[in-house]
Amino acid sequence: MDWLNAVKFDENGLIPAIAQDHVSGRILMMAWMNREALSLTATSKQAVYFSRSRNKLWHKGESSGHFQQVHAIRLDCDADVIVLSITQIGEIACHTGRESCFYQLLTDQNGELNWQITDPVKKDPSDIYDVVQSLTVNENTPSNLTFENANQPILEENILEKLDKVLNERKEADEKSSYVASLYHKGLNKILEKIGEEAVETIIASKELQADPTDAHHHDVIYEIADVWFHTMVTLAWFGIPVTAVTDELARRFGLSGIDEKNSRSQT
Repeated sequence: MDWLNAVKFDENGLIPAIAQDHVSGRILMMAWMNREALSLTATSKQAVYFSRSRNKLWHKGESSGHFQQVHAIRLDCDADVIVLSITQIGEIACHTGRESCFYQLLTDQNGELNWQITDPVKKDPSDIYDVVQSLTVNENTPSNLTFENANQPILEENILEKLDKVLNERKEADEKSSYVASLYHKGLNKILEKIGEEAVETIIASKELQADPTDAHHHDVIYEIADVWFHTMVTLAWFGIPVTAVTDELARRFGLSGIDEKNSRSQT
């Protein structure tokens, strides 16, 4: 990737990335990217950042549904700052529930300088981050499987049920409030279309991993399979079928011969 070699990452392998609204030009937030995050952002057309506090990649919107669709990526003259031209899904970029992280304006009130809050809270953060809300995925690319604002650890054995609960709650939500709500609004055909898209992308990622067994391709397979699982769970929620119905069915099959199980289905 010759284009990445032109980027000047700092001594920690990071570069500041500024997200700017594609239409209004307003600065919405600033975060950090490492080489992998920038590469994923460029290929996926969705913002992927690097969390210094968790030392992990994070796909913006994975726990809130507030993804960032990337239209253009610019590098400054010193090659040490990135600007993303984005569409902010849900119109909320800040974890405080505001449109922009830059919602405090320095004002002069009779010679006294003060910070004034200029932006209203569009949505209560407790309603956004009440649980780890999704392995939600974008319109084009994989989710990162790290969590944007998880206050409590999520155990492997209950993540599917927690996600199932959130998916069902999203059925009554405003279509602009999250990616899942927008899927429900578009209807079953769109949900099924996404399953097909993610299945194809899983096949492609798997073949790429087979041909080139690098860490990046290894992660791609994980991301794509997570996307397939996620959209199949949206389908279950659409029909009001709990995810436990599927896990119960898998439990029923556990220990059975696959041949015997298939034969039992044909006899039925």
